[in-house]
Amino acid sequence: MEESYKKLIDGNRRFALSKKFEDPEYFKKLSMGQKPEYLWIGCSDSRVPANEVTNTESGEIFVHRNIANQVVNTDINALSVIEYAVNFLKVKHIIVCGHYGCGGVLAAMSNNLHGFVDNWLVNIKNVYHKNKVELDTIPDPDKKADRLTELNVIEQVRNLAKTTIVQQAWAERPLHIHGWVYGINSGLITDLCIIHNEQDDIEEIFRYNIK
Repeated sequence: MEESYKKLIDGNRRFALSKKFEDPEYFKKLSMGQKPEYLWIGCSDSRVPANEVTNTESGEIFVHRNIANQVVNTDINALSVIEYAVNFLKVKHIIVCGHYGCGGVLAAMSNNLHGFVDNWLVNIKNVYHKNKVELDTIPDPDKKADRLTELNVIEQVRNLAKTTIVQQAWAERPLHIHGWVYGINSGLITDLCIIHNEQDDIEEIFRYNIK
């Protein structure tokens, strides 16, 4: 068996043994179900695991990941996760978490071909175009990429708020949407303080008549 593959199986055994050593009932408790308070929408980047960077345990965060942490209104996968988390798990918070040094953001800033993923990255190009005046005043390419990363998170928070799933939940109970950026070079999360709590937080044209 290839060594790099075998490492995963061996690692799993060590993980299971260590958890049982700490708490013999650990896996029995997990098997009883999940009641997470948070939905994490993050990037697929392997360096940004939700549980590790927030120091939480299995079962505490429901997770959806895609390239550059996007919420696209035609993405059935993301919408299905959001609906399940909001309507069935009854999460209290949805966190969109990007990260500095995001390859998807950097690719979207260029005019190079990257394959099929370019179709997905058009959404970030749209964010750039929408904020072109601000971004074009930033001469440093790394700082420009960092700012686009932040603006992309802000846009995805807004996209979440525009969904009927979120707006129907708001009519019934509190639900908070947050925008974060994780610094891979520091290990720290920056809260962009973009919090959407109700329909009044979005433009009127996007507010549905929820009864």
